[in-house]
Amino acid sequence: MRTFVIGDIHGGLLALEQVMQRAEVTTEDTLIFLGDYVDGWSQSVEVIDYLIDLKTKQKCICIRGNHDQLALDWLENRHDDFDEEMWYKHGGKATVEGYAKISSDKKRAHIEFLENLQDYYLDDQNRLFVHAGFTNLNGVKWEYFSKLFYWDRTLWETALSLDPKLKEDDLNYPKRFSVYKEVYIGHTPVTRIGKTVPVNKACVWNVDTGAAFRGPLTILNVDTKEYWQSEPLNELYFNEKGRN
Repeated sequence: MRTFVIGDIHGGLLALEQVMQRAEVTTEDTLIFLGDYVDGWSQSVEVIDYLIDLKTKQKCICIRGNHDQLALDWLENRHDDFDEEMWYKHGGKATVEGYAKISSDKKRAHIEFLENLQDYYLDDQNRLFVHAGFTNLNGVKWEYFSKLFYWDRTLWETALSLDPKLKEDDLNYPKRFSVYKEVYIGHTPVTRIGKTVPVNKACVWNVDTGAAFRGPLTILNVDTKEYWQSEPLNELYFNEKGRN
């Protein structure tokens, strides 16, 4: 049995199928998906179909991403705190077009899937899996605003700026980085710092390798840190824009 974590997919079913094959995933393995299944490439609907089916075959933990929540808000006609025009420009267009082609029954099944996504997952080794981050110094159980689990960028920005020479017992060491053994996130693609492979800073592992744009999708073994990647998504979907 192995445990894998998978970065942001953004409608790229072809990439998801590739990494599953390349990592030789079996039904004995546990899969932890970090969110953002939709918005970007043309197969958001198919990605959710794939995940719904996969959950019937093996242990899958599906975390809520900000784009998943945006899609759910749109599907449920909630517009109070939702800039639909902005969402449309940042990948929502492909999702809207995908849902225009499916039955009302399938749409209801997808709404149920999205409603039941987890804000985070904490395993028995004190490893945290969350889409974006958290802000409370004592950890996720004390977070006041749950939206921060899928919108926060300060955890990753702080990890990037942290002096690697700073020791954990130093008074200036950020307390957030001493709560968990490891933290696995997506949300902010490492392509922003010129990388296309998982990046580890302090206890934080960022597995979003830019699949929404011109990067590959990544699956990583959380125990060994071995990882496998798809082809760049703009090559798999060569006739589409994605979020570029």
